[in-house]
Amino acid sequence: MGVSPDAVTITGTVGVSLAAVIFLPSGHFVVGVIIIMLFIFSDMIDGAMARMTHRKGPWGAFLDSTLDRIADGFVFGSILIWAASTQSALTTAAALIALVASTVISYAKARAEGLGLTCNIGIAERTERLILVLAAAFVYGLGVPYVLPAALWVLSALAVLTVAQRVALVHRQSMAIARDLDADANANANANANSNADANANASANANDEANPDAGAQTEDGEA
Repeated sequence: MGVSPDAVTITGTVGVSLAAVIFLPSGHFVVGVIIIMLFIFSDMIDGAMARMTHRKGPWGAFLDSTLDRIADGFVFGSILIWAASTQSALTTAAALIALVASTVISYAKARAEGLGLTCNIGIAERTERLILVLAAAFVYGLGVPYVLPAALWVLSALAVLTVAQRVALVHRQSMAIARDLDADANANANANANSNADANANASANANDEANPDAGAQTEDGEA
């Protein structure tokens, strides 16, 4: 029957999550990053499998995005545990900011798209964030000091900037929609006002005609 794309997605997420929580908190970065990257690459083929087996659809996209968030949480959360147990408070703060901002980046995009807006902007997308933190962790594991703490600060700054970019983009779109709605409301109000004015004018004319029924006849007699 073969392996389904969903099974590949789930296996990749479980593998990344287990490798992260087993190896990263204890500082075994080299082996941890290698295993994580292997599962990430295996997870990348699920989309190709879905297209080849004609199973591509909204369910697969939803499952893939949801499980990606879980895997990211385990990776950044495990590095946060490592930082909290072995590094300074500043490095721990950088790891925490990177974790929170990365979560907000994904949520901001999902929420914006749920509202019918676009949010495909940002200097630190998921791929860039993972490459930066995993590459820094690997180099740190090889014995190069300060690489991972510095990378966490760079990552946290880029992630916060990406959040700001997405918030600003959604704000601009929202304000444009609000202006369009206000313009439509004003146009409708003006149209209703003009319609009411015309109706009042017609009503006044009819009232005058009813109040002076002989005016027309007198005018005709005078002309005759």
